[in-house]
Amino acid sequence: MEFQASTLWWVLAGALVIAELLTGTFYLLMLALGSVAAAVAAHAGASGSVQFVAAALVGGGATALWHFKRASAPRSAPAASNADVNMDIGQTVQVTEWQADGQARVPYRGAAWTVRRVGDGSPEPGAHRIVAVHGNVLDVQPSQKTPPLA
Repeated sequence: MEFQASTLWWVLAGALVIAELLTGTFYLLMLALGSVAAAVAAHAGASGSVQFVAAALVGGGATALWHFKRASAPRSAPAASNADVNMDIGQTVQVTEWQADGQARVPYRGAAWTVRRVGDGSPEPGAHRIVAVHGNVLDVQPSQKTPPLA
């Protein structure tokens, strides 16, 4: 029993899809597309070299396009300061007194937390907004005062 070239390309495409599912490397799906293109070329009766060229052009082209699309996409904020990852980002804490080292202890969510002020200026007591969380230390900035409604 002899395998046709298209069968080998389809098996390779399936193996690449399985490898992608096991590793989560999306680029393997782009290479699987190249294998599918080669299988279609084999079904159309193309020679072996044309099949390899089809696999290289489609798989390599899809990989390159995906890479450039990801490179041009905006990066998300680091997890320590990303509100989509950490529900504390954007919440407000009340600082009553700053210590000499630029830190303070505040009650937040039923526990005492260490906060440190980030940004310019000297730390002053009052409402502060959480901008990042590093372990058990909250990075805060003074809350923006909203003007009263007229």
